[in-house]
Amino acid sequence: MTALASPGTLRALAGLRPLLAEIGDAKRVRVAGVPGSLAEQAFARAWARLVAGEDVAAVAESETAAAVARARLAGIDAGVLTTAGLSDAEALDVLRRGFDEVAGPLDPELRARLRAALGPLPAAGPAPALAAALNAQPRAGATAPGKPRVVVEPPESHGDHCLTVAVYAALVAPVVGADPVGPFLLGLGHHLHNVVLPDAGFAGEVLLGNALERVVTTLEERELAALPGPLAGRLREVLALRPGADLPEARAFHAADVLDRVLQVHHHARAAAFTASQALDDLELVHAGPVQGYHLDVLAAAGL
Repeated sequence: MTALASPGTLRALAGLRPLLAEIGDAKRVRVAGVPGSLAEQAFARAWARLVAGEDVAAVAESETAAAVARARLAGIDAGVLTTAGLSDAEALDVLRRGFDEVAGPLDPELRARLRAALGPLPAAGPAPALAAALNAQPRAGATAPGKPRVVVEPPESHGDHCLTVAVYAALVAPVVGADPVGPFLLGLGHHLHNVVLPDAGFAGEVLLGNALERVVTTLEERELAALPGPLAGRLREVLALRPGADLPEARAFHAADVLDRVLQVHHHARAAAFTASQALDDLELVHAGPVQGYHLDVLAAAGL
């Protein structure tokens, strides 16, 4: 019997899946004036906050809460709203509405903690070099030993993946009996070796053979050595959880990691199969409003 054998656990994961998919779309959403996807921006900000000495739990909860609100609000955050003339209280109301619209499947206790953590995120100082490198390092995608690589465009970055896994791990943690903080930090840090090592996927790992563990350890320690001592120590603690899935924190991380990898593949499959009728009919691209009739007449006249 596996750790996920109970019907309640299976239902909880199935219930979370649609929300996780929406959160993962932050890898593909951008805003003017700031480089990178929303996920990459959050990845760099989280690392900047951690190296500045901010409490890991505060970073985990506030960044996870922001990711849940982003599922529907995308790049509309507290800073944008107050710049547009809303008061702090009004901006918080908008964030809470976005959060509440999607947060139903979350564990009730975690949902309350995250909702309380919503608000303007602290102004972060400079992120460590590793964050920029992982935001620039593409993921290999699906590879298998002895087979040609399947190339999908555009590739996600390691920053995209690590931030998404961190958030997923925090949200899945109560399902497997874990506290969210450790899995969140492990999600952020589990690809430190890819700061230097380009990603050749599972096929590349197999070809590295017996050298794989030494390569990963050497490059990981290289990045840890450049971080503040207390943060590096905490990271070493959570990174040690990776080899198995016996402990709750490890189960939360591994569940998040595999969910993100497979949801990413589902995204590419959906994108390849997307049709105009889905946009027009299912998503009501020409939505209700005072000029909807005119819009429909234009499309009919144009043969669309």
